[in-house]
Amino acid sequence: MKTIIFGALMGLFGGLAVFLSISLHWPGWVLFLAWVCFYLYGKSAKKALNIYLQITLGIVLAVLIELVGGFLIGAIGGLGLYVAIFFFIGSLAFLIKIKGLHDLTAWFIGLVVFFGVEPESTPIEIAHQLLLPMAAGFAFGIVVDMIVMKYVFGTGNTQGSHHG
Repeated sequence: MKTIIFGALMGLFGGLAVFLSISLHWPGWVLFLAWVCFYLYGKSAKKALNIYLQITLGIVLAVLIELVGGFLIGAIGGLGLYVAIFFFIGSLAFLIKIKGLHDLTAWFIGLVVFFGVEPESTPIEIAHQLLLPMAAGFAFGIVVDMIVMKYVFGTGNTQGSHHG
């Protein structure tokens, strides 16, 4: 019976996530990637917030690559983009030394999300196409895990569950 309830909850929230993505014109895969990240990174709200921050910083890095790369192309030609990539990706070796920003994978997820969606490089477009669906994905992970742990597995402890 627990498996049926678990499956029904996942199906319900999965359908709701798709409906939300379509209704708000979000790239659904961004929402689901964030939802997956919630499970991959240990299923806690605190860790989700930290990973969301690092993914967001990866998006900022991607914007900088695009903007500086475009400027450098105008200044030095076709190699400009590669110089920008070299500089900003190389800077990650130092940025991940900062306490709380050490997860290189999360930074790269931000880069992948930005270059995968290719939104306009405006704060409103980035928020609408990337930051909001990612926040929703983490929120879905947190809410679904709390509901499943409480009503399916009878515990409030999300840290030790193995359903994800």
